[in-house]
Amino acid sequence: MTYVPRVAATNSAEWRDLVAELDRWEEAGLVARLWWRDDDAVAWTPALDRLFLTAGDAPLALAVIPADVISGLATALQPFPQVAVLQHGWCHANHAVAGKSSEYPPERHPVDVADEFDEGRQRLRLLFGPRALPMFVPPWNRFSDRFVPLLREAGIAAISQMAPRKSIPGQGVAAIDVHLDIVGWHEGRKFIGVAVALGRLVAALRARREAGDAVPIGVLTHHLVMDSASEDFLMLLAETIAAHRAARWIGVAELLPQPVATP
Repeated sequence: MTYVPRVAATNSAEWRDLVAELDRWEEAGLVARLWWRDDDAVAWTPALDRLFLTAGDAPLALAVIPADVISGLATALQPFPQVAVLQHGWCHANHAVAGKSSEYPPERHPVDVADEFDEGRQRLRLLFGPRALPMFVPPWNRFSDRFVPLLREAGIAAISQMAPRKSIPGQGVAAIDVHLDIVGWHEGRKFIGVAVALGRLVAALRARREAGDAVPIGVLTHHLVMDSASEDFLMLLAETIAAHRAARWIGVAELLPQPVATP
């Protein structure tokens, strides 16, 4: 897997710029692949209902918090075969002694961490069956590399964080990251705006095309803080991708490496 550096984003991109970039992909005989991850699911809520209405038929990867999830969510997802479930930490608790929030900072005891990985994996498999994929999404997108071997031991094949990452996990665990977070966490947790979102997306697509990089671009949402502007943007993005011959939404299951043996 190839990693490209962070690219400069413009704040002036428009929808026509996205279409123009996809046209260049088509001229090059390439197809851009995008996938969609949404975090912090525990129950079927009005916010989650709006997310599903916004996404339509586009595949979704729902990062579910194992310790807090209620069984009714599994029942609610039955009509949506395009939705996969990912393991979102254990209980989304901050264990960092200092600095930025992290559920898995390096100071945690490996035995406690291993127990959470295993229990979370088993709980999601019990509730969601095969739609619970062996992919780990650390809360706050922060995770100490020292715990990567424990993921593998728990039967987890991949980890998903925010790109660009400082290191490649290795040790039999793939990195399947997201690249565009549409929430302005330091600006009132509102939508970052169409121009900024499209600027970052077009820049990422251009970098992929020019580098010949086949890594799919991940779009990150948080349904609990989505506003109407976010929904409008995502609906138009989904329509634009579905309508262009050089772009397609993919299910995250397509990105996973070969299955690993589960303890």
